[in-house]
Amino acid sequence: MTHVIDAESAHAPTAGGLQYPCGTPPSPGTAVEVAPGVLWLRMPLPLALDHINLWALADDEGWTLVDSGLNTEATAAAWETLLGGALGGKPVRRLICTHMHPDHIGMAGWLAERTGCRLWITRLEYLTCRTLVADTGRPAPEDGVRFYRAAGWNDEQLARYRERFGSFGRGIYRLPDSFRRLSDGERLRIGAHEWTVVVGRGHSPEHACLYCAGLDVLISGDQVLPRISSNVSVFPTEPDADPLGDWLDSLDRLSAAIPDSALVLPAHNEPFRGLHARLASLREGHTRSLDRLYAALDSPQRAVDLLGLLFRKPLRGEHYLMATGECLAHLNWLLRRGRIEATIDTNGVRWYRRTPPG
Repeated sequence: MTHVIDAESAHAPTAGGLQYPCGTPPSPGTAVEVAPGVLWLRMPLPLALDHINLWALADDEGWTLVDSGLNTEATAAAWETLLGGALGGKPVRRLICTHMHPDHIGMAGWLAERTGCRLWITRLEYLTCRTLVADTGRPAPEDGVRFYRAAGWNDEQLARYRERFGSFGRGIYRLPDSFRRLSDGERLRIGAHEWTVVVGRGHSPEHACLYCAGLDVLISGDQVLPRISSNVSVFPTEPDADPLGDWLDSLDRLSAAIPDSALVLPAHNEPFRGLHARLASLREGHTRSLDRLYAALDSPQRAVDLLGLLFRKPLRGEHYLMATGECLAHLNWLLRRGRIEATIDTNGVRWYRRTPPG
């Protein structure tokens, strides 16, 4: 299984009405202070989405880092510059990873070796990452082939899936062999401030956001992004999962737990204000997508027949895999709530249609 960083889809709402108060993003190897003792770092990504934001929090005479970047030579070079430059050569006390996707955890092991810091992460994120990394070099499982065949993939697409399988771990330096578990609601003293762990789900199993009431700052990771909609997918390992239900519940929970005044520090794009409007916009976007899918299912359709209703742009390669997973997340949401039904034909392909009245 692979993970592709968030891509814009047809249900990704515009970011109108948001405020971006922090100015020009830092270049790799530099830092910008966005709140007292909170530094904005940015690392390059060799992808269409060409950056990830990381954060350094003043922690007495050292630093707590949040997220690590993808395991690349460019990221390692930027970290070397930061550790001796903007971070002043002070010790790194801990590394917090919001979740297990390679652009967030890829350099965790490298930083642990380089600085002696410990990895702090939720349990499900760490264990899921270890599981996926273990797939590196394995042949694609037949469960995965059946999963994508059921979605309507053709033989050529299935062959590409077999070729690409196991690539998740290529962007991750060897993980630390132990971690310090983060739990929802836990309060962390980092320097002069207290930060609360707020767990969200749907984009990843147990994604940790961090909120500091004293600074009114939310480090949102991929749980809230201002201009793109985080991928919410079903994968072959849990084909009946309801990640969209988890995602929508998490949006509501964040809205209740975090004030609208918070400065939001996302993993991609720029820091912004306007959290509640953005959460409402994300929910409305998924609701429109569900309505479009439901309206299209007056006759039987495969998942691949419905991708154009969710995604504006032409889909190729890894984006096609991600789009299929997101479409299945919406279909599973409708299935769980009895609004549609599914049948499997003799070729193993799953067909969806509206549940008949009564």
